[in-house]
Amino acid sequence: MPGNSIGSAFRLTTYGESHGAAMGGVLDGVPAGVVLNFARIQSELDRRKPGQSKLTTQRTESDTVTFLSGLLDGKTTGTPIGFTVPNADARSGDYDHLQDRYRPSHADFTYDAKYGFRDVRGGGRASARETVCRVVAGAIARQMLEQMLPEAMPAVGAYVERVQDIAMATPPAFHTPEAVDATPVRCPDPDTAERMMQRIDSVRKDGDTIGGAVAVVATRIPAGWGEPVFDKLHADLAKALWSLPAVKGLELGSGFSGSLMRGSQHNDAFVAKEGGVGTATNHSGGIQGGISNGEDIVLRIAFKPVATIAHVQGTVNQDGIPVTVKGKGRHDPCVLPRAVPLVEAMVLVVLADHALRQRAARL
Repeated sequence: MPGNSIGSAFRLTTYGESHGAAMGGVLDGVPAGVVLNFARIQSELDRRKPGQSKLTTQRTESDTVTFLSGLLDGKTTGTPIGFTVPNADARSGDYDHLQDRYRPSHADFTYDAKYGFRDVRGGGRASARETVCRVVAGAIARQMLEQMLPEAMPAVGAYVERVQDIAMATPPAFHTPEAVDATPVRCPDPDTAERMMQRIDSVRKDGDTIGGAVAVVATRIPAGWGEPVFDKLHADLAKALWSLPAVKGLELGSGFSGSLMRGSQHNDAFVAKEGGVGTATNHSGGIQGGISNGEDIVLRIAFKPVATIAHVQGTVNQDGIPVTVKGKGRHDPCVLPRAVPLVEAMVLVVLADHALRQRAARL
């Protein structure tokens, strides 16, 4: 199946299905000599894993990564890094009743239309279980970037900005992981987080799901990253983030609100700043002409409600005959808390790719 890889100089390929033996990946292009802190990698996987609270799916997975190649004595060797993460708590029987039925807003029908076959067990390859591989790659990318730029120490931080209509009142900004992880919903504002959790719990008890938005800020990113025309930095970020399950919208900088402004309002004036040139405002979201300008890269990502709900829904089977379905599997009432590390991982993978590509752009 093509379409399982992302990146050019820093390239990730993932494999595995939700209820298969394991998930895994191959990460190619990591330079030799990157010292990896494996506890930090596991910590990032722990942020994504299921069963963290009543706000997430109760599937239980250790999400312990095993590295198969590309490492020696805790350092990268420059060769492909192979890794695997076992699937230990799959309950395929929860999906037996779906063998010939198309679940609303799932990939059942579209996989059938493309391949003439689909794996109904937990969604197969279309499951968000695949994203565990992205978190491994993102964790390695984070450590690589820190070691490439030890003086700048680039950082990427995401958080839940909005659940349905409950939103933070402040504009997107970088928040520390400690502030973000202080509540199960991963919103750094305690009052807003409490209201978000109450809403999610209410929807969960009703057997339903809700969506919202995640904000992500990449700070201390050097100016000059990104390629002209088709490989613009924001184009690659968009591809990476849109590839996440349940993503339905994306904004960079001022986003759609910028379309309501005049140019005289929207233009980011250049000013002298400590260490060089910067901008007085950041409507561009840190990227101009597809290339980073040194300001914070600011994005918002909208996630739809999880499609599996504990309600009876009308649909059709493979013969087009009207039938009903009701979700039985273990699913998130709101994907947002677990989406935070996924968003960070995809931004980190893209930044790592462009950091390596920038090395070849000039003498």
